[in-house]
Amino acid sequence: MNESQKNPQQNPTPNKRPGKKTLAGIVGAAAAAILYATVPVHEGNVLRGYLDPVGIPTKCMGDTTNVVVGRRYTEAECRESLETQLIAHAEPVLKCTPGLQGRTYQLAAAVSFAYNIGTGAYCNSTTARRFNAGDYRGACKAMNESDAGRPQWVTARGKVLPGLVKRRADERALCETGL
Repeated sequence: MNESQKNPQQNPTPNKRPGKKTLAGIVGAAAAAILYATVPVHEGNVLRGYLDPVGIPTKCMGDTTNVVVGRRYTEAECRESLETQLIAHAEPVLKCTPGLQGRTYQLAAAVSFAYNIGTGAYCNSTTARRFNAGDYRGACKAMNESDAGRPQWVTARGKVLPGLVKRRADERALCETGL
């Protein structure tokens, strides 16, 4: 037996630094796969810094941190940005709604929702309160519909955005999977 077989930490696999957080390590492989497949569909992938439809500086796949409007970003930078931002949203989602751990579809929907509205808004939302109360159907419904039956979480600066209407419907459908 060679040294690396005795202690696998001495010979980490390429691109996997010991101790580095991964989205799959936080939410599970299935939820991570869903997020990597769905978030770019809703966000697109723009390889430069730009202003989104309501004027928020954005880059890559919806990342609003450290954006330089007009700067070009590589595919690799955008993939890394997506992983970093999904982790930054998944951890608070799990902290404020710990019962989602192991609930692949509901967790993926919640992280996608939080990625778009922010973790503070998510953690203070009806959706989070209902998840914590064990009302999963009600939590999923609250992603895009108020108790009065009106659309919600689909506006920005007072305007209904068709992309948000579709995104919320998709997040709700994902959330309701398996319930």
